[in-house]
Amino acid sequence: MLEEAELYTRSRFSTISRAVLRGARRHWIAIGIPIAVVLVIAYTIAFLIDEPLRRYTEAKMNHALKGYTARIGKLDFHPLGYALDLYDVVITQDAYPDPPVLRIASLSASVHWPALLDGRLVGDVELEKPEVYLNLPQARKEIADPTPVKERGWQDALEAVYPLKINHFEIRDGDITYVDEGPFKPLRIRNLELVATNIRNRPAERPYPSDVRFSALVFESGRLSADGQADFLAEPNPAFRGDVELADIELDYFKPITNRYNLWVDKGVLSATGHAEYAQETKTVALSRAAIDGIHVDYVHTAPTAGAERETRAQAATAAKQASNAPDLVVRISELRLTKSTVGFVNKATTPSYRVFLADTDGTLTNLSNQQIEGSAVAKLKGAFMGTGTATADATFRADKAGPSFDIGVRIEEVDVTKLNDIFRAYGRFDTSAGHFHLYSELDAKDGVVTGYIKPLFNDLKIYDKRQDKSKPLVRKMYERVVSGVAKVLKNRPREEVATKAQVLGRIDNPKVGTVAAVVRLVQNALFKAILPGFDLEVSRAGREESRAEK
Repeated sequence: MLEEAELYTRSRFSTISRAVLRGARRHWIAIGIPIAVVLVIAYTIAFLIDEPLRRYTEAKMNHALKGYTARIGKLDFHPLGYALDLYDVVITQDAYPDPPVLRIASLSASVHWPALLDGRLVGDVELEKPEVYLNLPQARKEIADPTPVKERGWQDALEAVYPLKINHFEIRDGDITYVDEGPFKPLRIRNLELVATNIRNRPAERPYPSDVRFSALVFESGRLSADGQADFLAEPNPAFRGDVELADIELDYFKPITNRYNLWVDKGVLSATGHAEYAQETKTVALSRAAIDGIHVDYVHTAPTAGAERETRAQAATAAKQASNAPDLVVRISELRLTKSTVGFVNKATTPSYRVFLADTDGTLTNLSNQQIEGSAVAKLKGAFMGTGTATADATFRADKAGPSFDIGVRIEEVDVTKLNDIFRAYGRFDTSAGHFHLYSELDAKDGVVTGYIKPLFNDLKIYDKRQDKSKPLVRKMYERVVSGVAKVLKNRPREEVATKAQVLGRIDNPKVGTVAAVVRLVQNALFKAILPGFDLEVSRAGREESRAEK
């Protein structure tokens, strides 16, 4: 009897279960079919409106942009998730449309769902393989445009693509190329990756609410990365702070830029790590370590560019004075190293031209700052002057409020004097055949005045050589004999040396003349005053005697 009751119960439960399942199935079918129909209709409509929406979006972008024109190859709208994808986006500069300044393989925009949980309706934007290309005419046009960058419609153009405010922005595999005029290698940044979050969903307790990560390959072997925080909505400009690292940046790629400032750069790599902050009230660049290895750099002075050089130096002097102890600007280099480098000065304004350089240069600069409170900076340098002999320099720099302040000591020894013949020909109209050159100098600058001395010294000096000079004109031979005679007059006979000493004294706080230019001019005058004492007088007297002998 119990068994029959149990069987009956099971049968009834099974019947009820099947009935419930059939009812649930019919219920979901009743719900699912309308939803499916709605989705089919929605996606059909989306497919049908893709092209009209593409044209509409393109027109809105072009209405927002000033000086540029946008074209969209394809647009896909996704109703579920309120998202869209743009493909083959091309932006050209109206003044120079070929080549385009920007190509984007794909741009995806969608709702940022995590922010929706906090009650904020904001969007995500991701750019895949954006390529920025800029040549010199396009760059000049951009720089000359009086309209500020933030008023040229770029943000409005992006909002024309997707109306939600951007909260998450990402770039994957970006590429930036700048091409200058002339036979220069393009400046190129590859594999650019950028992620910026919380642009709009801003925690109130964080002054820099957005986390930012950036990395890229620079030129052939260089790398650049930054990791920090930003405030993209700060006024008048976005703010950023974070750690920055540069590794193996090849410096000769900057020739198109440095050449315009008479700096001829060849070889060399730069590496540095530090911290940077840029905001309305604070601007900081603090390098904990920086190194320049194997650079060859010359500053080239020419007569045609003399005026531009003076203007550049004056601007640099003004900028340096404004930056010194500025309350809103902190520049600090804990350590800068220079290794295996060549640094030179080329003067093409003389006849003949000449080059002064320091080869195999190693040096350190520590504790450099524009703030007096940071203390003194110390520099040490050693190398081979004119590729021979030895040269050492020690310097201390202070960021005094009264103006440039420094102490410099220089020691140059055992330089093959024939390496200086171009200088002697340019300023003294003679050359040498043997001997060694030495130079000792100390300079001190304070309260706008530089004082010190410069002492050049020659030993075993030989100026006139009959075999070397047999093809020279008679007047030239006579002149070099006179110079040789003056050297003998100055000779310190016990040590067989030619030595003189000149004092350096002058003001360096002239706002129209940069500090470096003023010091160089003072040293140059003192140097040639010391090296060539009385040469012109002796030549003039020798000329008169020769003239009387002919009569």
